[in-house]
Formats: sequence, C-alpha cells, structure tokens
Amino acid sequence: MNKLLGVGLAALLWAPTAPAESFTGSGYTAMALLSPCQESDNDARWGEAAETECEQYILGFVDAMKEVGAVGEQTGVCPPNVNTADEVRWAYMRWVHADYSARRNMAAADALLQTLKSAFPCN
Repeated sequence: MNKLLGVGLAALLWAPTAPAESFTGSGYTAMALLSPCQESDNDARWGEAAETECEQYILGFVDAMKEVGAVGEQTGVCPPNVNTADEVRWAYMRWVHADYSARRNMAAADALLQTLKSAFPCN
C-alpha cells in the first residue's frame, strides 16, 4: 500500500503542472483551502476552528510526503521541521495570492505541492 501511494505521489511531484481545469482531484480547490487558512487570522470567533482545518490538511499532506519518501534531496522539497503547519500555511497563502486568478481553481493538493516546491527547496 505504501509503495502504491509513493508511486502516485512521485508521479505528482515530477509531472508538469497541468492547467487548473484539467485536474481537480477531490474537488477541494486551492481557494477552498485558502479560505480557512485566511480565516484563522481574520475571525476572532471561528478562527481556531478554521486554523485547525487548514493546518490539519497541510500536516496530513506533508506527513504523507514524508511517509512515502517524497521529501529530501531526491525531490528537492524540504519542508520545515519546526512550526511546520504555520510556516507552510503562510507560504501557501502567499503562493496562491501571487497569481490568484490562475491558481484559485487548482486542486488544493497541487497548489500545496507547488507551494512546497517553491518555498521550501532543499539547499
């Protein structure tokens, strides 16, 4: 099972970026993930719940990458080891907003992967 997941994640890592309308995965878009990531800072009443939704998605994604060996020098993606959820959350918000019109309808997983590639390269 881990090998199959690893092959799928590896294919995503090295595949060229597809146009937003050609891959929607589960239907959870970059904009759908962006909403709770932003609300965590903007909403005093529901901010904690929104932050949990955003950061749990991020941590699950990063942990899955680590589990299948999709981080490190081989892939060029090295997520931060300290304060991972918050660091990646801020990077994700900046990445999506950098080209909002083109990126908002991408699959959230693809947008997050592109964020990790651009914001956390291995040096």
